Amino acid sequence: MQNTNISTFTSVFEQEVYEGLTTYPKHLSSKYFYDEIGDKLFQDIMAMPEYYLTDCEFAILDKEKENIATLFSKSGEPFSLYELGAGDGKKTKVLLRHFVKNNISFDYRPIDISQNALNQLENSIRKEIPKVEVNTIQGTYVDTLRDIGNANDRKKIILFLGSNIGNLKHAQAVQFLRDMRDSINPGDLIFMGFDQKKHPQAILDAYNDKTGITEAFNKNILTRINKEMGGNFDLDLFMHWEVYDPETGTAKSYLVSKEEQMVQIESLKLEIRFNAWETIHTEISQKYDDDTVEWLAKEAGLTITEVFSDKEQQYKNYIFKK
Repeated sequence: MQNTNISTFTSVFEQEVYEGLTTYPKHLSSKYFYDEIGDKLFQDIMAMPEYYLTDCEFAILDKEKENIATLFSKSGEPFSLYELGAGDGKKTKVLLRHFVKNNISFDYRPIDISQNALNQLENSIRKEIPKVEVNTIQGTYVDTLRDIGNANDRKKIILFLGSNIGNLKHAQAVQFLRDMRDSINPGDLIFMGFDQKKHPQAILDAYNDKTGITEAFNKNILTRINKEMGGNFDLDLFMHWEVYDPETGTAKSYLVSKEEQMVQIESLKLEIRFNAWETIHTEISQKYDDDTVEWLAKEAGLTITEVFSDKEQQYKNYIFKK
């Protein structure tokens, strides 16, 4: 069934696919949804009417840009604006334009696992807001937080938008926030989006739209395995399934095998058996309330200094400091 002699992998992607598909229950990381196709699919998701997160956060940033600018530039010293998982930067450009217009001294350091996304973002900023100094950083959050911690040349502000913190279980989120705390100095700030608990159907619709864009996004990880590792996943034999638990605020995404089947992955010398209705867990999307965010901050050694919300309180941005 599987080759346990694999000791070397050509990439972390290969290693994590091998480990995820040879354990029970099977799982794959949502960070591997993203390549050129995945980047485009996620932009399509953000444009869906069901995917309220983007519009809510965009509205907050647009409404509060003056207050945010005042908080970021309070000391009057130049700062570096780091953004974890920058993507297409659509929301961040609201702030960038405002900073440039008001002659605030800063440079923008977008971080993303996808070099393709970074190239597109850098090109679009150079065209739309040419006065912004852009220094892109390609890598994972863990690696780049280490780099941020070592960069002590100027004041740091870290943006983490889109409620991407929700991709982590609470224990992982606490550790991640501790890593963020360790990468900043007193006076530096963390600005982070948290999607709030709300009507369960609204959450299910956001992650399982009727047009199938979120399904294609989840299945892109199988497409990547086929393309990059010589896999032979038949995407039609898997269905996308979303569940939401309003008690814990946890939404989970799965790919479910519709029948008993065998899948081969050539570069891993691996043959995987799927039972009918067996799952691959692909993503967690945690939802929050103020009490939970305050608990996370306390556990991580951070203090909440400001909270911004949309009119319906569907989504909130919190500012943390050491």
